[in-house]
Amino acid sequence: SYEIELSAHLKSRGIHNVFHASLLRIHEPNDDRLFPGRMDTQVIISDEEAMADLEWAVDKIISHKGKGRNSTFEVVWKAGDHTWLPYHEISHLATLKTYLDALGI
Repeated sequence: SYEIELSAHLKSRGIHNVFHASLLRIHEPNDDRLFPGRMDTQVIISDEEAMADLEWAVDKIISHKGKGRNSTFEVVWKAGDHTWLPYHEISHLATLKTYLDALGI
């Protein structure tokens, strides 16, 4: 078995730092163009307190569906990913105000 050094971020998430030799491979850096979102800072966090401390950066909002508080918005993240989020999850963002101002709403 081998013990590896982990970043404080990974340790705080409970990632185990001892592995059997058969599980180890030579490190190949991630190609973010082919596999976006695989950096340790972009992995989904299940701990609610840890999640509250980390925010992903929104680049822009490019479209929406629905009306009023029942709307969902297509968000482009700085990492390049696109996701649809309901109004209540992005209502506090300045990016939403910018998008609505551009539409004249």
